[in-house]
Amino acid sequence: MFLRILLTVSLLLLTIPAQLWSSDVAPGLTQDMAAEFLREIEGEVISVEPSEIPGFSRVGMKIQGQVIPLYLHNSGSYLFSGNVIDLKHRKNLTEEHFRQLNPVALDQIPLDDALSLGSPTATIQVIVFTDPDCPFCSQLHHVISRIVEERPDIVFHIKLTPLKESSYQTAKSIVCNKSMDQLELAFSGAPVPVSECASDAIDNNLTLAKELGIHGTPTLVLPNGQLAPGYRPQEELLKLIEENKAQ
Repeated sequence: MFLRILLTVSLLLLTIPAQLWSSDVAPGLTQDMAAEFLREIEGEVISVEPSEIPGFSRVGMKIQGQVIPLYLHNSGSYLFSGNVIDLKHRKNLTEEHFRQLNPVALDQIPLDDALSLGSPTATIQVIVFTDPDCPFCSQLHHVISRIVEERPDIVFHIKLTPLKESSYQTAKSIVCNKSMDQLELAFSGAPVPVSECASDAIDNNLTLAKELGIHGTPTLVLPNGQLAPGYRPQEELLKLIEENKAQ
């Protein structure tokens, strides 16, 4: 969906009249200026902020129900959409900003199949998409287990998302029994007894992960809806949770 919208924007840019652009370099770009420069594109300018690229601002533009990061020169002369890669840190900055502009609605993620780690009365909720046959998922599980022992105000809802085909049956067996013990057994490398049930939770989780743009495990959905892919040590994860509390 994200890439399709970027392609649509790229095609629309070809239709913008040349006289719309100014040759005078402006020191900065305001939201009103960006809206004027981009008035030929069907969308709404939501935000404007400095970008990592000198002379360009990053514009958040709502198109087809999603907010897309675009890069507009402060003079209004140049606009591009697409992936900006930070080579030093090996990060896709455009994808990162897209996630920031489009937080996940936590109440739209079903938790009836989730395994919960922590107090049911905890006020800070974090959702974890994890794979029982994933080494980094296992490491993260140990981290969140320690966190809930120290922080009764935090609960982790674990959604089994076996991106590896080899772990599909294991994940389904765990969901059928809704067993945290079996999940921890899987994370330890031990075999999990095979169980069959009529649940379609695993298939639904895989579909949901794809819709949310989750490409790897573990991935956390923080209290404010921001996605945080990958393993993090305890102190770093706690800091991340504190910085992304629900508004």
